[in-house]
Amino acid sequence: MPTTAMPTTAMPTTVSAVARVVIAGFVIVDKPSGWTSHDVVARMRRLAGTKKVGHAGTLDPMATGVLVVGIGQATRLLSFVTAADKAYDATIRLGVATMTDDAEGEVTARVDASGVTADAIASAVAALTGEIMQVPSSVSAIKVDGKRSYARVRAGEDVRLEARPVTVSSFTVGEVRRGVEGAAFVDLDVSVTVSSGTYVRALARDLGSALGVGGHLTALRRTRVAGFTVSDATPLDALTTAVEAGEALPVIPLAAAAKGALPSRALSSEDATNLGFGRRIPREPADGVPDAARPLAVLSPEGELVALVVAEGASLRPLAVFAADSMGAP
Repeated sequence: MPTTAMPTTAMPTTVSAVARVVIAGFVIVDKPSGWTSHDVVARMRRLAGTKKVGHAGTLDPMATGVLVVGIGQATRLLSFVTAADKAYDATIRLGVATMTDDAEGEVTARVDASGVTADAIASAVAALTGEIMQVPSSVSAIKVDGKRSYARVRAGEDVRLEARPVTVSSFTVGEVRRGVEGAAFVDLDVSVTVSSGTYVRALARDLGSALGVGGHLTALRRTRVAGFTVSDATPLDALTTAVEAGEALPVIPLAAAAKGALPSRALSSEDATNLGFGRRIPREPADGVPDAARPLAVLSPEGELVALVVAEGASLRPLAVFAADSMGAP
């Protein structure tokens, strides 16, 4: 992984032609550096020709990679994608701490990291793997008494967020590079798989703190969200160019989007009809116990998404029913 920031993409201001999306679903965008997730949604609304667009899981402006964008009724699936685990490639610089725990923040400390050993790094990484308590970065979108934490910090307030439980399923170190910039630093290329709500820049901060030299994130690329990987993603520039050329967006249809985000199974025609009318159907042993946080996506015999269902006793109750006209009004 390169140590330099990911390439930026100029933000276009106009789209000369619009290829209207005729089906609901997901578009997996490879978010460029320098764009906010909201910027991407605004662009996708113009490309799709509808206001009914949202995203799953905010990426900081400096970050690149997988941003799941929902169009039409697929926006109803986004909360379940947001709650799924995610994978990232990142570069952590040890020996330099910043206000924001990433490269966009003001440097607050430099410490000679030349004495940091491979064994010490391995031990500190192991301590940050598994179920841990993590204090989010104070410069985050978490609300404190109704106001975003980052806004309070920028207003000069001293914000201290509470630690929360997160899961770091894997935390592996790849290439290690050493250099000097004012003081000796160590750059680590890492790959992590984490639960929803985990801040990778907080992992960088805590790793540096554990080693006594400070640390921050210099590059971040999200490589997977739920079942969607960077190989499924299309750069935003390429999407814009395609639409300007009159091509359709590469939409993952609603049923496939649901199957990529949630456990799923096919229904009989009778069960599909009953769920379509909001009635319960019998729960099969293989269905498990789907709940509101992770429901079961159920499909018609023709492969169309009928509903999201949750377990209620021996039956499955519809949590959300999807109409045949899945796009909805622009």
